[in-house]
Amino acid sequence: MAVKSNLKNMVLCLTAVCLVCSALLAGAYSLTKSPIEAAAKAKTEKSLSAVLPAFQTVEESVMDGTRYYTAKNGNETVGYAIESGTIGFGGPLTLMVGIASDGTVYNTSVLSHNETPGLGAKCTSDKKFMDQWQGLDPAQKILSVKKDGGDIDAITASTITSRAYARAVAGALDVYKKIMEGESHE
Repeated sequence: MAVKSNLKNMVLCLTAVCLVCSALLAGAYSLTKSPIEAAAKAKTEKSLSAVLPAFQTVEESVMDGTRYYTAKNGNETVGYAIESGTIGFGGPLTLMVGIASDGTVYNTSVLSHNETPGLGAKCTSDKKFMDQWQGLDPAQKILSVKKDGGDIDAITASTITSRAYARAVAGALDVYKKIMEGESHE
């Protein structure tokens, strides 16, 4: 004999399906949580090595919601790495910006982006674009693309991404200034 379809049976079936799906999602989350955290940590460590001068220790801090890292050799601070983000053409663009102790940009590294493959995504592979950030002295350069009157060469056909990259670097330098102001008051 077939079960008669009524509100009670439909609610019970829907509840059972929701419980099974929730259990599957919880299981998948618990299985993938540790590997995802380990991959994120490895990515951060790799970017710190790429954007900072050689260091022995690194301390993580947060200022105004922005995560930054202080790199030291013994008691001497050799630089800061600052996570900085903005919106590019395809969505969020997040960088790790390394700033040497003299206030120059040591190097930059893209942590995440959603830029168009073959165009804006070149912000991770265009050597000419990436190399111009190494050793950049913000006191000597205007941090905007040449099309806007600045000193930064944009990626060909990716002006919006290039502008976003420059904004992210400028944002990191603003955080650096706040860090320096905070240290001078101590």
